[in-house]
Amino acid sequence: MAIKAKYEALVIGVSAGGMKALGEIIPKLPPNFRLSVIIVQHREKDANDFLANYLNKMSNLQVKEAKLRESINTGMIYLAPGGYHLLIEDDKTFTLSVEPQVNYARPSIDVLFESAAYVYGERLIGVILTGANRDGAQGLKKIKETGGVTIVQDPETAEYNQMPLAAIQATKVDHILKLNDIAPYLIHLEKGRG
Repeated sequence: MAIKAKYEALVIGVSAGGMKALGEIIPKLPPNFRLSVIIVQHREKDANDFLANYLNKMSNLQVKEAKLRESINTGMIYLAPGGYHLLIEDDKTFTLSVEPQVNYARPSIDVLFESAAYVYGERLIGVILTGANRDGAQGLKKIKETGGVTIVQDPETAEYNQMPLAAIQATKVDHILKLNDIAPYLIHLEKGRG
């Protein structure tokens, strides 16, 4: 009988400085990385698919924008479309919302993280990276409360440290890691060693 993986999904929240941060993490995830990876990078509603294409060129995994009612698959990287909140339903499909901005952002990291926490519980890993506001702090707190693993980029290595600092203030974070240590640790967790 196959042993079920300890973790099922990885959610990442990032804002200002995100291209560099994601460019450090995404290429290091191996082709056999078995988690679903779901990212909110703050983007305007008229943002094109540049970010997905940019990450896809350097990634071992397929990177795409999430679509309404799309089933979430392992070994894929999904991006929240610009101008839409991205939520996860109980049946592990995506919902898109044009509800008002949260923390001055749509997509909002908090919105994704809170919905993911309810669906995945202790099988979820949440990561907060560089950013210039407080988005993601309450969502990461919810992930912690539901038994998931919480990781924050060391504010010293963040291009913009406000988001990491807000997350650290909001909850007792499991791991505060330098940017270049995050991908190796995610691989360690994905292999069920954390």
